[in-house]
This record gives sequence, C-alpha cells and structure tokens, in this order.
Amino acid sequence: MTAFARELPFGATLVDPDHTRFRLWAPGQPEVAVDIDGLGVVPMTRDAEGWFEAETECGAGARYRYRLADGLAVPDPASRAQDRDVHDLSLVVDPRAYRWRHPAWRGRRWQEAVLYELHAGSLGGFAGVQAMLPDLTQLGVTAVELMPVNDFPGQRNWGYDGVLPFAPDAAYGAPDDLKALVDAAHGLGLMIFLDVVYNHFGPDGNYLTAYAPGFFRTDVATPWGAAIDFRRREVRRFFTENALYWLMEYRFDGLRFDAVHAIEAPDWLDEMAAEVRATVEPGRHVHLVLEHDGNVADHLRRGFDAQWNDDAHHVLHVLLTGEADGYYADYADRPAERLARCLAEGFAYQGEPSAYRKGRPRGTPSADLAPTAFVLFLQNHDQVGNRPFGDRLAGRVDAATLEAAIALQLLCPQIPLIFMGEEGASRTPFLFFTDHHGELAKAVREGRRREFAAFAGFQDGETAESIPDPNAPTTFEGSRPVADDAGRRALYRELLTLRAAALAPHLAGARSISAEARGPACVTARWRLGNGAVLALFSNLGRTACAVDPPKGDLLFETRAGASEGVRAGGLAGPATVAFLDSAAKSDG
Repeated sequence: MTAFARELPFGATLVDPDHTRFRLWAPGQPEVAVDIDGLGVVPMTRDAEGWFEAETECGAGARYRYRLADGLAVPDPASRAQDRDVHDLSLVVDPRAYRWRHPAWRGRRWQEAVLYELHAGSLGGFAGVQAMLPDLTQLGVTAVELMPVNDFPGQRNWGYDGVLPFAPDAAYGAPDDLKALVDAAHGLGLMIFLDVVYNHFGPDGNYLTAYAPGFFRTDVATPWGAAIDFRRREVRRFFTENALYWLMEYRFDGLRFDAVHAIEAPDWLDEMAAEVRATVEPGRHVHLVLEHDGNVADHLRRGFDAQWNDDAHHVLHVLLTGEADGYYADYADRPAERLARCLAEGFAYQGEPSAYRKGRPRGTPSADLAPTAFVLFLQNHDQVGNRPFGDRLAGRVDAATLEAAIALQLLCPQIPLIFMGEEGASRTPFLFFTDHHGELAKAVREGRRREFAAFAGFQDGETAESIPDPNAPTTFEGSRPVADDAGRRALYRELLTLRAAALAPHLAGARSISAEARGPACVTARWRLGNGAVLALFSNLGRTACAVDPPKGDLLFETRAGASEGVRAGGLAGPATVAFLDSAAKSDG
C-alpha cells in the first residue's frame, strides 16, 4: 500500500473519480444545499437527526460551499483543504493521490523521543521545515512537533485560532506538501507530531453556530468563548475522527492535545485514546501527549503516553531568572525542593493548594508514573511567546547556568522537548502574532497590552504600550529564530548523542530512586534504569556551593571541567551539572 485515506462520515468524500458525496450536520437548518463552483446548486436530503447528504457529479479539485436556508454560504467544517482562506470555498481532495515513499514506517518507541517544537510558518512552511530535517537529525532530534497547522484566518498565526480542523492552512502549503514533509521525516528515521486544538475555535471564520448551535454549550464558557459540547455524540465523533484523520491519512506519529483542562467532558479523552489504540495498525508506534494545566495524571494511566510538565518548567524558570510574577509565584518558595519533587515524581503540585489559584488545590498524585510520562522543557511556544516581548532564556541567563540546566533537561529520564532556536542559543524573540483585521485586530492588540499593564517584569525602557502589535507583519518576521552560538549546538549534539547511547535504550522500566534539594538552587537525583544501571544527576543552578553524597559509577558528563572531581569529594560549586552512570549496580539488583 502506497496511499492512505481515512473514510470520514462527514465532509466531501470521493465515491469514484467523477462523483463526490457531501455530508453536513446542520440540525439548526430546515434545508441546506451544496453549491459547487461552475456546476450549480444541489439540494441535500435531511434526516431526522439533522444530517444533510447529497451525491453529485464532481471530482477532486471541485470548489464548493454549503448554502443555508437564509442564503448564507459557509465552508465545509470538515474541509480537507480551502481554495484560499477560512471564508472561501472548500476543495474536494483525493486523499489517495499522494504516493508514499515510506509506507512501511512503523515509528519509534516513546522512550527514544527527543521532541523539537517548531512553528511551520516562521520556518518557510511545510517545504521549509522539510529542508531542515537532515539538520535536526544530525543534531540528535528524533521527533519533530508542529504547532497547529489547520486553517486559521489570514497568513500569520500561531495556529491556535484555527477554525477548520481538517484543512492544512494554505499559507504553509497544500495537503500533499504536508504529507511530503511527514514522508521525508520518516525516511530520515524521524517521528513527526502534530499539535491539535480541541478545546475551542478561533474568533474569525467559525460558522458552526449558524447551522449547528448545539455544537457549543450555553452554560459553560472558556477563555476563548462558549465551551464545545462534548456531551453530544456528533461533537465527540467530529474530534475523534480528526485525531484518526491525522494519524491514519497523514501518518503522523503522535498528537499533542492542547489545553485539555478546557474540555468539559474529560471522559471523551479516554474514549478517543482507546479508539486510536484500537484503530492504528498492529506494530505501529503512535504516541498521545497531553497539555493539562490542572496536573491531572489519571489519563496517563490509560491511553496517553505523557503530559507536558509545566511544574518542572516553572520551577526551573524561577531558579534561572529569579522571576516570581503570575504563576511563577507558586514556585518561588523552596524552588530546589520543588524541582527535586518534579524529578522524582513528575508534578510539584499533586493536590496541594496553589496561591496563584487563590488557594484552590492543584494536581493529583503522580509518583507512581514512569519518568517518561512527563515532557520536560526549558522553553516552548507558550513560555516564550506569552511573555510581553517574547524574550528567550539565552538573553536573560548567563551561558554557564543555562548550559547546566540544558544538561539536566537532556540527561534526565523525562522526555525532553527543545523549542526551535534553543539549540543555537537564539536571542531572536518569538512573539505573539496574528493576521486579524478591523475591530478584531484592534481588540487583540489592545487586549494584549491590557493583559500586561500590571506586569512587574519589564526591563528598562519596556512598557505595555511598547508591546509589538500582534497583527503587524514585522512582528511575525521578527520571530524567525537565528542561531547566535555554534558552541551551543555542539553541546546539544553531544548531550543528545549521550542520551541516545547510554539512556534511551534503557528508559523502559526506569524508576526514580530518590531526589532531594542540597542547597538553595542545588538538587541531586537518582534513577534505576530498565537494565538495572543507576543514573545520578547533580545540578547546581546557583553560585553557592552545596554538599552532596559522593556517587558511584563512571562520569557520563560534566558541564564544567573539574566539576566531577568536586562531586566525588562531596561538593558541587555552581553553576554546573554532572552526570554519573553506575553500570555495576546492575549486578546488585
């Protein structure tokens, strides 16, 4: 087999090269027609549950839209591609037209994952990302994670304003261009992940309320508007099919589910994950990763592989920068102890009250989970781009301290995620950008500045009024990463080579032994790997020396020459991270 397609129960489906079946759930409409460009209007038949259907003569490339009873023309919510943008005509697509060069690819084990998060638009679209894949492979990356690529309004967007979940945005390339990117990644031994957004639709181009108002709840709101009603089977099916569509038709190796704490029916997550596991071909590795602000760990005991570890990021950011604004306030007290808990148990907050959340408890127990159930990052699109000026750690933290944190991240048994540009110590900001117009553009611009009006972390000369306009093309152009330090890339490559050789083959079955704070910014942690060897990390992100227990085993890595000698003598001066691997422990059980 060299062609793949997911047979969707809605949208436009090619029946044969010259005939297409159209299906739309529009319970709020008495009548709907499909308007095919150049061929005219075809009435659709309605059933008792509000499904409209028609089959007519047209093939791949036909342009169409649905026409409602009042004459309003809307795009297909399950459009596989748009002619131009979200308000324009949808396209009939033949998903089997692309011939895969690597159809036998079966993926890689989750324990081998080294994620590299990127924004396709800022790197030249799907073709631009494809061109950089060999470079990422040489670096030691094993998995590329795309920020959302489904259709959003305009030419520039992070992707979280998407409104057509099945259509790759034309600004990045055609559907076959995205498939070519995935195919090329597989040819290089790379997994490729997609960030998907199932908790909201963007503010421009979402027509669902015009014909399916029941898609949304009237009693629950999210930060982005009315909550999607996952109590309805049609809604659940829509998003389950979307997950399967990306995995089966586009052959993505995994999905990252954005902000699932905003999904009011968490049981759907487990239902969807179970269907994914039952549908994916036997022997194929597919991975499901969550972002959940509530630190709910339950899904990780079911069908999900891992969850973003925001706690670990936040406490590391406090240790590296000293910032204590907003949610960082929850980590400013005893940060080394909190970091030690993250290394040993995953989350720092496992039901304890959060001062930032006005004393409400946050999190659930996570100590029983494997280290690989957590994705560890120093930066990501949110933690850089949601800063007022999109500044990166390379411009705020001295090189020795930041490199000690990088070594801790990449040699820890948790799954590392690198944000584009980190490997080159890029100082180029990653700013919040959109391409809205009129009143919406004004609201986004003013809302962004209002959000940071009371921000205490401005540097000299920075004010809320000087925050870049998200809609200005220069804001987007200024967010392309530029490497500033070749030495930093060499460090990443060395660490990832070590991880691949000494750690990744033995992460299955790895478990924490202990982790503790040994100073205000100093932690030690030990894990027993799946082969019985013991990995010990000693990390001091401060300037105050700390006492440590001398390790057993061989030196694996040190960020500062001679730091390991101090550790063997019982002390670690910072900033430095030192790693030891005790293979002899295998014989000790």
